[in-house]
Amino acid sequence: MTTMKGVFLPGDFTAVLRDVEVPTPGPGQLLVRVGASGICGSDLSYIYRGHKTHVGQEGAAYKGVVAGHEPSGQVVETGPGCRRFGVGDRVIVYHISGCGRCSNCRRGHMISCSDPERRSAYGWQRDGGHAEYILVEESTAVPLPDELSCVDGALIACGFGTAYEGLLRTGVGGRDDLLVVGLGPVGLAAAMIARGLGATRVLGVERSLERAAHARSLGLFDDVLIADDGVAEALDEATGGRGCSVTMDCSGSAAGRSVAIRGAAEWGRVSLVGEGGRLETEVSDLLLHRQLTLYASWVTSLQAMEELAFRLVRWGASPERLVTDVLPLEKADEAYRLADSGRTGKVCLVPTQSA
Repeated sequence: MTTMKGVFLPGDFTAVLRDVEVPTPGPGQLLVRVGASGICGSDLSYIYRGHKTHVGQEGAAYKGVVAGHEPSGQVVETGPGCRRFGVGDRVIVYHISGCGRCSNCRRGHMISCSDPERRSAYGWQRDGGHAEYILVEESTAVPLPDELSCVDGALIACGFGTAYEGLLRTGVGGRDDLLVVGLGPVGLAAAMIARGLGATRVLGVERSLERAAHARSLGLFDDVLIADDGVAEALDEATGGRGCSVTMDCSGSAAGRSVAIRGAAEWGRVSLVGEGGRLETEVSDLLLHRQLTLYASWVTSLQAMEELAFRLVRWGASPERLVTDVLPLEKADEAYRLADSGRTGKVCLVPTQSA
């Protein structure tokens, strides 16, 4: 097999399937047969709807490569010098390849690699996981436990890692109750992880009726409130006017962040993980006088992602439960339209050979 199918995003609300060459692994690289590849909200907002840029990037951040930065699968070939993984091993791919030398990379936070010439994201600057095979740096792979499926692994590769890091920053545990604002895939992941970490009560806020109903069906929340004009009063009623000791905004909207801040208890901790938008808040009464601490978190580290995978096994938790739609590569255009509708849970692509 010398060619394979890969998905590309022209930036005009379409996903296009093309034939590309199957890559050959070089030194320190793995060729991975993709088992599943998730569709992320950042792909939708920065690539699918139109090619946007990031601070520090020249031109569009997406460089016309095979899309998809949430892959997991099985190693089928190794390049010279690989030491940790061999043929047959199942892996999750951390979606940024960094320089490996800067302080952030050395701490496992390749997402924050400080070398713009060497930092490259799968599915953005280098070929990603929406294909039958993906070429990855061994340094960006972590083990996928046998108890988890490839779809589980795809969710851990970005969304679950993002939620986990945001919760770790707050130190959430058995003494805490948690409010999650925005119940897309990351918000649902936060609820599942918080249960594992011991949170005593988990509340959710969501503006979409379809997503709210899906969240209720999962049994991860004690209550799910609708983000309408009465949400502040509903939160007061649900918490006896005290608020929650930990809140997390996964919506990426100014309105959602306001709800997360407003819903925090005195001395509460607020975690911001939703991309985009603005933070607009009154400072004295809402922040200073209530002694709040705000945390901003971007994805997670390589080590934390590996830790999370094995914790999920220990908790008996399956990220795949959050998936509402699994489609083959040939239906990538339909899959992206579903994900962009904002009415689903997680949407994943699965190559036909791996279905």
